[in-house]
Amino acid sequence: MKQQLLDRLPYSLTRAQDESLAEIEQDLAQPFAMMRLLQGDVGSGKTVVALLAMLVSVETGAQAAIIAPTEILARQHFAGLCEMTEGMDVKVAILTGRDKGKARAKILAELAAGEIDILVGTHALFQKDVIYHDLAFAVIDEQHRFGVEQRMALTQKGRKDVSMDVLTMTATPIPRTLTLTAYGDMDVSRLYEKPPGRKPVDTRTIHLSRLDDVVQGIGRAITQGTRAFWICPLVEESEVLDLAAAEERYRHLEQIFGLRVGLVHGKMKPKEKDQVMERFVKGDIDILVATTVVEVGVNVPEATIMVIEHAERFGLSQLHQLRGRVGRGTEKSTCLLLYGALGEGAAKARLKIMRETEDGFVIAEEDLRLRGAGELLGTRQSGMPDFKVASLEEHGNLIAMARDDARLILEKDPDLKTARGQSLRILLYLFERDEGVKYLTSG
Repeated sequence: MKQQLLDRLPYSLTRAQDESLAEIEQDLAQPFAMMRLLQGDVGSGKTVVALLAMLVSVETGAQAAIIAPTEILARQHFAGLCEMTEGMDVKVAILTGRDKGKARAKILAELAAGEIDILVGTHALFQKDVIYHDLAFAVIDEQHRFGVEQRMALTQKGRKDVSMDVLTMTATPIPRTLTLTAYGDMDVSRLYEKPPGRKPVDTRTIHLSRLDDVVQGIGRAITQGTRAFWICPLVEESEVLDLAAAEERYRHLEQIFGLRVGLVHGKMKPKEKDQVMERFVKGDIDILVATTVVEVGVNVPEATIMVIEHAERFGLSQLHQLRGRVGRGTEKSTCLLLYGALGEGAAKARLKIMRETEDGFVIAEEDLRLRGAGELLGTRQSGMPDFKVASLEEHGNLIAMARDDARLILEKDPDLKTARGQSLRILLYLFERDEGVKYLTSG
C-alpha cells in the first residue's frame, strides 16, 4: 500500500519528508508507543507523510484514525485521502457531528467490524458509542485546537493491551507542545523545506488610522482577480471592548463592494458557513470577512491577501496560522497586520516577530518566551510552568540533557536496581521532601 502511494505521487518525497517518515516508521517498529509531533508549514506535505504512516499500520490489519478540529478541515482531509488511495485496497470513511440516524449507524457498524481501515472526522471520533475494531494509530491534526482531555479521550479508544501510537501535526507548535518536546515524552519530526514554487508572504504592519487606504488597495487588487481574507477579533460589536467586529466590518465592506463580500463566524450554523466558504472557493466572493474560524482547514490558492484587524490582540500561533491561509499558490501574497495601540509590551514584540520570520519553530520559541509554557503534567496551557529549580530560559540545554538521560535510565534500568539507580531513588526521595530543592538553592 505504501509503495502504491509513493508510485502515484506527482513528486518524489522531499528529503525532510523521507527523514520524517523514516523516524515515524522506526517508532512504529518499537514495542513502546509512539508520541511524535510532525511540524511543517502549510503545504509542506504533512498529510502525505501521515497517510504513508497510517498505511504502514493498516498493512498489519489494524485501523487508523485522523481527527481534525473543524468539519471543513475533516472533509478536506477525507477528499484528499480518498483521492490518494483510489484503486487501493483501503476503505476510508468520515464521521462528523452531521452524520445522524441510519448513516451514522452504518459507519459505526462497519468500524466495529473492522471494515473501515482509516476513519476521518472531528470530535465525533471519540464519542462513547464509537467503537473501533482495532485502532492502533491516531493522527491529530492542528493539535493545538484540542484540549488535553480530548486528546486523551481519543487515545483511550485504542487497543486495551497495548498503548496506541499517536502522531500529532501542526504548522505552529504551541508553547506547551514545545515544552513537552524539550523535556517530555514527545519526539519531533520537522518538515523544514518549503513547497516547490512557494513564495514567502510579504508581512507588513499598518496603523488602523490608514484603514481607508487598505480598503482602497484591496479594491484595486480584486479587480485584478485576486481574493482576500479580512479577519476580525470579535463576531459582534461590544460595549466593553473597543475592537472591530466581523459583522460590522462586513456591513462596511458590503456597502463598498456589494455582493462580492461574504461573512463567516463561529455563531453561524455549519451548513451556512460551508455555503459561504464554497462561494469563496469558487470565486463568487472576493472578500471573506471572518473570525478565526478560518484559522485552519481553508485552502484557496487564489487568495493572496490576508488582513488581520487589531492584530495586536492575537497570539503568535493564531497570527502564523492565519497568515498560512495565503501564499498557497504561485502568486505573491501579502499579510497586513492592522494594529491600534501597541505600547512597548508583548503585543509589539509579537508583530515584530511576524514581520521577521515565517519559521514556525522560531515563532513557537518566541511565543514560549513571551507567554510561558503551561503545566507539563496538568491541563493549564498558558503561564510559566511550576518548576522549583529549573528555568526555561537559562537551563534549556541542561533540560534537554536531563530528558535524554531519563529516557536512557527508563530503558536500561526501569526499576532503579543498579548502583546509579539506587542513587536516583535517594535523589527522588529528597526532592519529594523538598530537601533537594533546599540543598540546590542554599547559598
